[in-house]
Amino acid sequence: MSDVVFRLISEEEKRQREGLELIPSENYVSAEVLKAMGSVLTNKYCEGYPSFEGIPGWGEDEISREVLPNYRYYGGQINVDRIERLAISRACRLFEADHANVQPHSGANANEAVYYAWLSPGDKVLAMDLGHGGHLTHGSPVTRSAHIYDFVGYGTNETGDIDYEEMRELALSNDVRLILVGYSAFMKVPDFARVAKIRDEAEAKWGHEILLMADMAHVAGLIAAGVHPNPLKFGFNVMTTTTHKTLRGPRGGLILTMGRVGSPLKKTPERSLKDLPVLVDKAVFPGTQGGPLEHVIAAKAVAFGEALRPEFKDYAKKIVENASSLAEELKKRGFKLVGDGTENHLILIDMKKSFGITGKLYEKALDMVGLTLNANSLPGDKGGAFRPNGVRLGTPAVTTRGLGVKEMERLAGWMLEVAKICAETGEEGRLSEYSGQLEKIHDEVRELALNYPLPNEDI
Repeated sequence: MSDVVFRLISEEEKRQREGLELIPSENYVSAEVLKAMGSVLTNKYCEGYPSFEGIPGWGEDEISREVLPNYRYYGGQINVDRIERLAISRACRLFEADHANVQPHSGANANEAVYYAWLSPGDKVLAMDLGHGGHLTHGSPVTRSAHIYDFVGYGTNETGDIDYEEMRELALSNDVRLILVGYSAFMKVPDFARVAKIRDEAEAKWGHEILLMADMAHVAGLIAAGVHPNPLKFGFNVMTTTTHKTLRGPRGGLILTMGRVGSPLKKTPERSLKDLPVLVDKAVFPGTQGGPLEHVIAAKAVAFGEALRPEFKDYAKKIVENASSLAEELKKRGFKLVGDGTENHLILIDMKKSFGITGKLYEKALDMVGLTLNANSLPGDKGGAFRPNGVRLGTPAVTTRGLGVKEMERLAGWMLEVAKICAETGEEGRLSEYSGQLEKIHDEVRELALNYPLPNEDI
């Protein structure tokens, strides 16, 4: 293959193979997921939906065998319908949902579709403030949704947990239509039952239904494996997620809903929680997206199948064990952690308090030794989005490669060495003065990484 694109892909494969991925929102997919993504399904146009008959309920043999009428605008759907039905069925089984929409192209698209399904312009949404760990799609002014809906932000307390009293006060003082629990930098396990009670109080005060939504993009794999509570079991109406991260699938989105499943081609029902599955399906297509990416949906189906296996539960438990171990090893070495640790897969470090450096400097230096994480804002951070004082890291990817508690100690040791170099240099431009020390660490990282091959290295 002579195209320069393939040379760059090879270089990226080498980077992944010889380094260790600590960004908590990244993972390594299996060879089977990669194969599905690179299949001929990318050639097929499939606007609309397959039949939902027998989901959940039918077994996989029956779903893969039966050809049913569909809700599509194109012919030639005999195979993609059954693949998408398998993806929907497996997602419903994983998360004990009444319905699943597997078509969102990303987690952001999934969130946008839920907003569009339930809200009118100007409606109020109660969500975690971005500065306290929330996601861009939860009300950041740089997003489209923030210009359409009115987001009210709740924060975290001194322990790093959600400030539930503030959430309650805001829900009772603002006529909210949607309460959202979700985050991109939050290390605790939410009290879903408490949030549901706050919703009940707010509904009683405002006299209308309030949608309870969970964006569990970061912990969906932990939920699927049963090592993290499932919000759908606590009265939440909808859960969105990405299909990568801890779920270890292709990059994409997923919406899980509770309620009555119906035809997405019929007249849109009145806004009610019992009809949420239909409202969401219509909001995805034709509301916010065009034709689905059936090659990605096939890869999602494969990943969901992998997550249904017993060994995935073991994997998820090891993610949490490794994160807890890494957090403790970092604390021993002087790193100051937001929330003093983690209850999931994610760790947030205050680099300013720890070593007097910015998160961006530390991110750059770790890149030079083959350890990849991302600079991240902290609660009350004055550094802004491009010079934050924190870094965010996690253990899903290294756990996929087979690293365990023993290796977490080595990671913490390298991270301390690099932090000390950053503290001495004080700026990115001077890192080259320490190239010898950084290259020595890089050699050690490379040696360890090569002992733990990528799951798809033979592709």
